[in-house]
Amino acid sequence: MPDEPKTLDPAVRPAATAGDSPAPDRARPAGTEPQASPAARTLPTRRFLVPVTVGLVLAALNLRPAITSLGALLEEVSEGLHMSGSVAGVLTSVPPLCFAVFGITAPRLARRFGPAAVVCAGMAAIFTGLVLRPLAGGTAAFLAASALALMGIAVSNVLMPVIVKRYFPDRVGTMTGLYSMALALGTSVAAAATVPMTDALGGDWRLGLGVWAVLAALAVLPWLPLLRDRDGISGGPRTSRTEAGSAIPAEASLQAPPRVTRSRTAWALGAFFGLQATGAYITMGWMPQIFRDAGVPASTAGVLLAVTMVMGVPLAFVIPRLATRMKTQGPIVVALALCGLGGYTGLFLAPAAGAWIWAVLLGVSNCAFPLALTMIGMRSRTGAGVVRLSAFAQSVGYLISIPGPLLVGVLYQHSGGWGLPIALMGGLMVPQMIVGILAGRDRTVEDEC
Repeated sequence: MPDEPKTLDPAVRPAATAGDSPAPDRARPAGTEPQASPAARTLPTRRFLVPVTVGLVLAALNLRPAITSLGALLEEVSEGLHMSGSVAGVLTSVPPLCFAVFGITAPRLARRFGPAAVVCAGMAAIFTGLVLRPLAGGTAAFLAASALALMGIAVSNVLMPVIVKRYFPDRVGTMTGLYSMALALGTSVAAAATVPMTDALGGDWRLGLGVWAVLAALAVLPWLPLLRDRDGISGGPRTSRTEAGSAIPAEASLQAPPRVTRSRTAWALGAFFGLQATGAYITMGWMPQIFRDAGVPASTAGVLLAVTMVMGVPLAFVIPRLATRMKTQGPIVVALALCGLGGYTGLFLAPAAGAWIWAVLLGVSNCAFPLALTMIGMRSRTGAGVVRLSAFAQSVGYLISIPGPLLVGVLYQHSGGWGLPIALMGGLMVPQMIVGILAGRDRTVEDEC
């Protein structure tokens, strides 16, 4: 721990954090450990709260621009690098594949180097990938640079709930809402601003993609003071209290990390994460085309997608705070799924007539993402458990989401219309509702393992 405060008795060791193996204290009999004052215990945490908060916001802003900026310029990139249509189509499925493959490595990296250091490295990887991508002279180099950036996004995706659990155990909902809101903002701004910025820079798609590296460089800086903080200082009393009001005893941090594959809640959470991600990627990839095929002008279709994405900015802050105040999150799951069903029904029956209403409803439905992140933090008692649960749920979830956009494209091509694909999208809301109710039950993976 860097710069230990002088007021803290050197004989008092910090409480073991989640994921650390407790070492027996042979130098002092049990029950004789001196206690530090509350001020001494909380001082290290207060020093880290500002960089962690700033780091969370900047990191969240960088978790989607690498994807949505490419989507906005996909036609120009394909022409510039002479990509075939099939290769360009595969490129749209690379992000969830990378999230699944690289995200599973996050727990091991976090145990060895500390979650803050891994997130810092993730931001550096995003920056490097975004710098190298515009310099690529061919498809292979472009894919490699994109994979580097996506690798940084993948590990940071997994560790965001872990950072919140470690540094803000009494404000899980508030901080999850903050970075979820920043993530939604980064997603929508990159989608809306990439083309105008490219035009302002002379129409060069390489500059339009590369400009987002500046934001990634800024995101590295707040994490640098935290590189030596491998234990994730908790800084509070030995019994913390979550926003939901449940006490977490210090002894919970000494438990071995749970084997989440044995937990029904973990599997339900992974399925819920995957189904909501499927809906989100389908919406981002195909909704403008659905509106255009219904007679909506191309410019208006783009604005409708922006409306859908922007809905996540305020709701991503509200929903996590609400979720942490509820014993079970099933009612929120049902409400979001019903909005999705309403939006897809409207797209099926009258896509152009009620386009703005359907865009808003689907935007509300897509806020299942911050709810899933919040439930990851609530379904484990320990930081080590959150690490494993986050990696498991997100890796399983992103694997589930890979076929969705491709299947929609195949159904559209072979059926000659949007009726069947939209029916599939709406039908997925039913299993999402079921597994979300199961994942939202008031229990932890430790209870089941």
